[in-house]
Parts: sequence; structure tokens; C-alpha cells
Amino acid sequence: MRIIKKEELTVKIFETRQELGRQAASEVAAAIRSLLQIKPEISLVFASAPSQNEFLASLGQEAIDWGRITAFNMDEYVGIDPAAPQSFGAFLKRSLYDRVPLKQVHLFDSQAADPQQECLRYGTLLEAAKPDICIYGIGENGHLAFNDPPVADFADPKIVKLVKLDAVCRQQQVNDGCFAALDEVPKQAFTLTIPVLMRIPQLFGMVPGKTKIAAIDKTINGPVTTACPASILRTHPHAVLYLDEISAQKIH
Repeated sequence: MRIIKKEELTVKIFETRQELGRQAASEVAAAIRSLLQIKPEISLVFASAPSQNEFLASLGQEAIDWGRITAFNMDEYVGIDPAAPQSFGAFLKRSLYDRVPLKQVHLFDSQAADPQQECLRYGTLLEAAKPDICIYGIGENGHLAFNDPPVADFADPKIVKLVKLDAVCRQQQVNDGCFAALDEVPKQAFTLTIPVLMRIPQLFGMVPGKTKIAAIDKTINGPVTTACPASILRTHPHAVLYLDEISAQKIH
């Protein structure tokens, strides 16, 4: 493992994504156990993507008092069948939620009759919970959650909002094997906003693979700007970014 620091952001680089997943899970589990020593209950926000697979598989095997933990999703497609395999709620159920005895899980109502009202409902739950830890990924376009460059706002007044997904973001879902073709990918999504993510005390992100090389380059080496929303991570006092040697190859 190599460790570098970019402003406030700690970056840990591993030879393989399997090693990345195991070590990230161990460190997140340690953070969870530490919090549970001083708080009766905590809340976590989870990202949904193939980049999280190794981490989630390992996290589910950690000795954690899951019955004191509430889980939130970071984002979700608008209109998708909640049982569809591409649904982020369904992904996290398969990957973690159905494998551990969580106290509570809050999913987006992807087929809500009033999506704007669903944003308010979910935002109210988040504000009440005040999440302690966020598990994030970074998109090929540098997005955090579904805050793509065209809609990202570092001073966003909203907690949860509806967004139109940009073409790069939608193509990533095809590249990841989640959809067979671009026209199958939903065009709208619910997302937590960047200020909400940045208010969470501890952030842990897993971003392996060759499709993330350009995004990591911009995140680490470029300016802090909404042109690469993930660059804002460099201003968070307790954020860790886990990479493999492939995704980290342009870091200098």
C-alpha cells in the first residue's frame, strides 16, 4: 500500500481491487466500532456501483453490531422498478442489506407519484439521522453521488434533489455492465447533494479500475471545481480515497 496526501484528502493505493476492498472494509469497520463505543446508534450512507463490490463483500463479514445501524442510499434512478437488478436499492440489498441485520434501511421510493415530494421525504429522514459515515464512489465524469458536472453545486441549498443525468454518467452504467445499451439507462435520478455529503463527518471512497483513471487524475491533480465534483473531497478533513494501482496511475 502507498499513502499520499492531497490537501486534506488521504489517498491509499493498493496493488489489486481485492486488497483494496478488504483493507477498506477493515478500516470502515474499525470506524463503525469506534463510533458505537460512544453512540447508541449510528447512520451510514452507501454508494451503489460495481466499484463497491469487493468492499461490500468484505464489510458484510466484519464483526459489527449491525442492529444499531441505519442505512441510507446515496442516490437512485427515478421511475425504475425497485425490484429491477439495476435499481440501487436492489443492488445494496443483494450486496449488503439482506446479509446483515441492520436496525433500519431507508430506500428511495423510485416510483413515487410526486418525485419532488420524495426528495423532501428522504431529505427529512437524512436531516433527522445526521449520518456519521458516507461510503462513496467517483463516477467516470468525476461525479459524487449523481451530482454530475452540469448539475453539481458546492453550495447547493437542497438536501436531496432531482437531476438529469449527463451522457457520460449514463454511458458509465453501460460500461459497468448494468444496462445493455444507453437508451435503457434512466435519464433522471434522485441524489444527495454535495453539501450534504460534505457535512458527513467521515467519508470513505472506493474507486478501482481503468475506467476511473481520468476522473481520479482530475480529482487529485486538477483544480477544485464542479467540472470535477469529486475534487471537493480535497477540502474534507476526514475523507479517505482507496484506489488500486490502475485507477491511480496518473497520480503524481
